[in-house]
Amino acid sequence: MKSGAEARPSLSVRGGALFDRVDYRPIETPEDKDRLYLMRYRAYLHGGLIYPSDSGRVTDRYDDAPNAWTFGVYVDGELCSSIRVHVLTSEWRTSYSTELFGDILNPRLDQGEVLIDPARFVADPEKAQRFPELPYLTVRLGYLACEYFNADTGLALVRAEHQAFYRRVFLNETIGEPRSFPNVTKKVALMASDFRAVREHVMGRFPIMRSSAFERRMLFQRGEHHSSPDSVVTSFDRASIVPNS
Repeated sequence: MKSGAEARPSLSVRGGALFDRVDYRPIETPEDKDRLYLMRYRAYLHGGLIYPSDSGRVTDRYDDAPNAWTFGVYVDGELCSSIRVHVLTSEWRTSYSTELFGDILNPRLDQGEVLIDPARFVADPEKAQRFPELPYLTVRLGYLACEYFNADTGLALVRAEHQAFYRRVFLNETIGEPRSFPNVTKKVALMASDFRAVREHVMGRFPIMRSSAFERRMLFQRGEHHSSPDSVVTSFDRASIVPNS
């Protein structure tokens, strides 16, 4: 879908120059999934995060999790980056963050918190050089998910060299020291921010994080080929998740 934020950011805003050229699309077909897994492999190999493999692809058991939304970020119709967004509740705890940092997150989920857990943020190495705004436009999807699902907390699994970005953009703080990530050569820390407390400050500094209710519904309200919108909300505990639509 073409991004439909309420107000287009000016070209001087970080990410603004690329904003009108970006489409966010769910990764659903076998062909799209294969392109994504190939891009992940190229990106991770380029970044020294994995060792070469015969498959030339990176996927995992969470790619088809019922509480996960995987998006491709397309610039001028080309797949440039991707992110997978997990919604974590007391009923739905499927993600790498809960696998690695369950001692920290499960008590919060037990208390009824709603957590948004972006994962598998990846960008095509060549396109990342051409479009330095890609990180902002990609992680924006996790921020929109926080708004749509009325999240208490936004999470991030972050390597040491990227922690400064998440502190600066989302005011995240480290709540879990680095631990080993499966099949990846570098450890990741768990970072988090109180979404409601930082929301206005973040959107004031980074206007591209603003969005319309229509855009959020188009991204996260699942159609008839998944569960119905009502059943999706119910499965995530209607008492704690009422989309801002």
